[in-house]
Amino acid sequence: MRTVAFIDASNLFYGGKKSLGWSIDYKKLLAYLKEKYHVKTVYFFGGAEIHRFPFDYLKHDTIPIEELERYLSGLIRERGNYMTEAKLLLLDRHLRRVRFYLKLKSFGYHLILKPVKTYEDEDGNPIRKANCDVDMAFHLVRSIETFDRVLVLSGDGDFLPVLKFLRAQKKQVLILARGPRTAREIKRFAGGQFLDFEYLRKYLEFDENI
Repeated sequence: MRTVAFIDASNLFYGGKKSLGWSIDYKKLLAYLKEKYHVKTVYFFGGAEIHRFPFDYLKHDTIPIEELERYLSGLIRERGNYMTEAKLLLLDRHLRRVRFYLKLKSFGYHLILKPVKTYEDEDGNPIRKANCDVDMAFHLVRSIETFDRVLVLSGDGDFLPVLKFLRAQKKQVLILARGPRTAREIKRFAGGQFLDFEYLRKYLEFDENI
């Protein structure tokens, strides 16, 4: 059975270790998906801070991550001495995130990355989002002829219309997500095809002692 996986990083991994309580070994995750479900391709949707990197939305579906790494490294190298300590620390943190994505790519993940944008909530507080939901939904539908089964790593209720469409097209849909962050309607839709990500800790936890 042709199987692919789609990972909504902002939903599944929001807050990282602080939220989940343990660190994910992404090499183990990829190996698990391939061994357990015979997944051929794993799409990873996430966001990155680009700091005025000249990203062209009309030409690219994803941030050219190698170019962004060179750009951010150049900013630190060339302008770091003129930055405040806070600005430099922020830039360094964003560079480390980009290098994390490069590591994922080297493992074999297919990255779909969007620039992070800043919005304001009703109270005027800044909210930073990459808004990858539409991209992930688009790729799910666009690639429908390439799979018989899809493993969706997200509990976001906004995906329900797409998931219902896939099932109507006779595609098998499995949901692997964090129970507390999974919408009630997604759990109802998945039924016995829902697996709580927390139960995979023994297989996927990153061992810092290795």
